[in-house]
Amino acid sequence: MKKKLSIFLFLQIILIKVMALFPDFVERYYSNGLYLYLSKFSRIILGWIPFSVGDLCYTILIFIVLRWMYKNRKGFFTNWKTNGLTILSFVSVLYFLFHFLWGINYYRMPLHEKIGIEKEYTKEQLQALTEKLILKTNQLQFQIEKDSTKKVVFNYSEQEMYEKAPSGYALLKNQLAEIKYENKSIKSSLYSLPLSYMGFGGYLNPFTNEAQVNYLKPKYTSPLTICHEMAHQTGIGSESDCNFIGFMAASSNKDVYFQYSAYAFALNYCLYNLEVMEEGSSKSYRKFINKGVLENFNENKTFWKHYHSFIDTFFEYFYDKFLKFNQQKDGMESYSKFVGLLINYDLKHDVIHAN
Repeated sequence: MKKKLSIFLFLQIILIKVMALFPDFVERYYSNGLYLYLSKFSRIILGWIPFSVGDLCYTILIFIVLRWMYKNRKGFFTNWKTNGLTILSFVSVLYFLFHFLWGINYYRMPLHEKIGIEKEYTKEQLQALTEKLILKTNQLQFQIEKDSTKKVVFNYSEQEMYEKAPSGYALLKNQLAEIKYENKSIKSSLYSLPLSYMGFGGYLNPFTNEAQVNYLKPKYTSPLTICHEMAHQTGIGSESDCNFIGFMAASSNKDVYFQYSAYAFALNYCLYNLEVMEEGSSKSYRKFINKGVLENFNENKTFWKHYHSFIDTFFEYFYDKFLKFNQQKDGMESYSKFVGLLINYDLKHDVIHAN
């Protein structure tokens, strides 16, 4: 059995690479076919449970792996063939479950092709969007705090935000009919502290289809993170697409705190992309941003700086390679690529405007 599973691993890799050449097939038969039933089943079965089942499974799995390593520490390399087959068979099963339950979504059609927009943009277009986002973000910050110098403070509990998030997706269907969200399964990660050191605000568990949120990070960022992970639950693999959908869902939410989270997120990325284009080019825009908004930006920056170490550097490198291996050619840079989607979608539909 171990030999068969080991051979099956290599056959799976070949099959996935071939499947990646046919995104239309993946889109029709997996992402809009089999995956819809698999994800719905997972979220119905596990969504009502108040804690993260996926994180608990990871804990048990880590314990089993460490126990196996300890038991086989003596003569590990002497029995290299038996141990090697055990490892390969284990990886084979995980590789199959990952792709069968969610991972094949990496190879579906890109969102911009389905909604008929471009991804590229000019510096002038980025500048124009930045100006619009500054006006809207300032407006929302002042609407909440009634003082332009105060940072926005969220009084919602994590559970309250999890309950509010789906309503944004319900309204999103009027703009992006391709995106449908049903059967909520959003939870605080049991591994929020490790996630902070790893540099992650959240993640989707591909085996249980639970949206996991790092509850330790600044709350004003949570609505966007929640909506981002929910986008993964709908079968979107691309990080840039999930950022775009997360923005659209959070900004469509009637709750002003969700709207602020979305616009502050988009504005921060626009400022980042301006710096990528030309160092120092974002400074002239910062003077027009309310001090309270900048305080929120600093709050988020301080949080991640506190947990910065070689650990998050390693995981950023690892996840970058992981994304590229799964046909996300921009790797970690794909997170900021959503700005291009937002610019072109706004040019076509004019969705961003301050009252």
